[in-house]
Amino acid sequence: MLELNKDNFDQEVLNSKGLVLVDYWSPKCEPCMELMPHVVELSERFPAVTFGKVNIMENRRLAIGQKVMGLPTILFYKDGQPVAELTKGLTIEDVEAKLKELLG
Repeated sequence: MLELNKDNFDQEVLNSKGLVLVDYWSPKCEPCMELMPHVVELSERFPAVTFGKVNIMENRRLAIGQKVMGLPTILFYKDGQPVAELTKGLTIEDVEAKLKELLG
């Protein structure tokens, strides 16, 4: 999983082709910490998708700029445009189902 921040977000997400999943998380968010190993596992099962994560404690402006208002939030981008969002109460099954849907 790519470690995303203000320096590489545009290049890795907004200027990329294909599907990108971005996991917005915080070390203080228990649901985020529980979800992360499962998201890493998905990244190994879906090699056609770019997976990244943003620590909002270190990248607050970036998260606000992407309209992330709660945690955990997973945003899906296709060819640089946000196409889907999962937030609060999401499960890894929700994430996998959305990935399969977006990959068609």
